[in-house]
Amino acid sequence: MKTKLSLLFYLKKPRNYQDASIPIYLRVTVDGKRSEIATGRECEPKVWNAAAGRMLGNKEVVKSLNAYLGNLEQQFLDAQASLVREGEFATAESIKNRFLGIGPKQRMLMAVVVEHNRRLHSLIGQEYAIGTFKRYEVLRRHTESFLKANYNVTDFDIRRIDFAFIADYEFYLRSVRKMGNNAVVKHMKMFRKIVNICLGNGWISLDPYLNFKGKFKKVDKAILSKEELDAIAGVEFASDRLTQVRDTFLFCCYTGLAYSDIQSLERSDISRGIDGEQWIFTQRTKTNVKSHIPLLPEAPAIIRRYEEDPVSQSRELVLPVPSNQK
Repeated sequence: MKTKLSLLFYLKKPRNYQDASIPIYLRVTVDGKRSEIATGRECEPKVWNAAAGRMLGNKEVVKSLNAYLGNLEQQFLDAQASLVREGEFATAESIKNRFLGIGPKQRMLMAVVVEHNRRLHSLIGQEYAIGTFKRYEVLRRHTESFLKANYNVTDFDIRRIDFAFIADYEFYLRSVRKMGNNAVVKHMKMFRKIVNICLGNGWISLDPYLNFKGKFKKVDKAILSKEELDAIAGVEFASDRLTQVRDTFLFCCYTGLAYSDIQSLERSDISRGIDGEQWIFTQRTKTNVKSHIPLLPEAPAIIRRYEEDPVSQSRELVLPVPSNQK
């Protein structure tokens, strides 16, 4: 039930008051009934604007205090709005209690995301790759931006996540973040994992993804011909860094291994196969599947080029693979 809310900051003189700063209080009034709370800040009466409920002046300390009071005011408005959305009666006391966190424990979305990412980070190298953690950190940042853009809040009660929230989030990614279809589908799939955590713990009663569908669009990937690979291999670069980037790319093409597999490929992973030729015996980073790959004639030539490379030698790697950004 929606009610009329009035908020007033005022100075409350203590007993035996002497000339000094006075504590600032916030009075919450709903339908003529009041409740008050100390703000934890003080102000001298001579620089206090009672009508505006703010401190007078342009100094940084004044701006800081007034900004604090403005933020406090917004939090009380958010507390009232959350009670109304939940169908609860918003009284002066219940609004204050919601602000103070008294009553049923609220589970907040960003707290769930942060905790998920913290656990994921602790399992890097065991169950997850660093790239997976980075993707969920992107999810965290996009979710924070979405909440700010659509709700003007920094966090969100997970009980309020419904189909409309999911649909708005998807639209935000497409319209504001300018993501392509497949990137959006992947992102919403990651967010579903967060929602499933909430469902599994009983923090959400209904699945907001129940009627939501995201569909990948088939992407036609260009396949390089042998002539094109030879043309790339024949280019002379002035920069050693660009040469390393080119050789890493070609080695991926010649072996079928992903960047993450090449980056961690050790010299001990290469040995003689059943045909007497050199093979790669490794475990794929993403799928954790063992791979036995015969080396095409072009691949050993690249390996030999970096046998004396100090980075490769010190870390016993096949290639001194640059960062993925490079």
